[in-house]
Amino acid sequence: MSRPNQGKIRIQWNSNFAYAIGLLTSDGNLSSDQRHICFSSKEIELINIFKKALQITNRPIPHARGGEKEKKYFFLSFGDKLFYQFLLDIGLMPAKSKIIQMVDVPVRFFPDFLRGVYDGDGTFYTFRDIRWPKSFGFKMSFASASKHFITWLKECLSCQYKVKGYLHKGTGVCNLEYTKGDSKTLAKTMYYQDNLLFLPRKYRTIQQALEQDKEYGLPYLQKQRKAIHPLEIMPG
Repeated sequence: MSRPNQGKIRIQWNSNFAYAIGLLTSDGNLSSDQRHICFSSKEIELINIFKKALQITNRPIPHARGGEKEKKYFFLSFGDKLFYQFLLDIGLMPAKSKIIQMVDVPVRFFPDFLRGVYDGDGTFYTFRDIRWPKSFGFKMSFASASKHFITWLKECLSCQYKVKGYLHKGTGVCNLEYTKGDSKTLAKTMYYQDNLLFLPRKYRTIQQALEQDKEYGLPYLQKQRKAIHPLEIMPG
């Protein structure tokens, strides 16, 4: 979908644009004024990547959340009525965290959208299975406060990439988790070529695990296991 470039944002689907939509889906917000779009993150690097994806130059400002005094987050806001309406049309809305249901993304650019969602609300962690001391496993997960959205995401990934996720409830969120084999599939899907936009920290975490897997991984640990002992948590 494309529209005349009359606003700040060029509304045209491509890799960077879809990635930015994924970030807005996870960590963005539409103001109630029907004009301003906001994006926040603890990492200034992710803010700058988001700016690059949409080719905007607005300056982020430090801010605090939830009554906290310490300004741990960076907040970026910009106004564009056309882009705001576009976001409404594809499924985003103000105060979306618990009510968002789906996002209308072209299949061709879904890997880029997914990479944005992952950089915003995704987690990757490694573990050892207590029954095999030399084993090495890992999992990828996505979190959302909206059960409708996380269920929709699960169905999309199952249909498009033949992976089977597991839903479980966390503290205030629903988690969509993938076992080792499916995590590999999704990593390959998200990072399908060089020169993509992504958060380097999260990319390195996955790449390091894949390298370790060559040395320590056991093929029969590809499926869901109940008896696992977390060795190391790598935060999203």
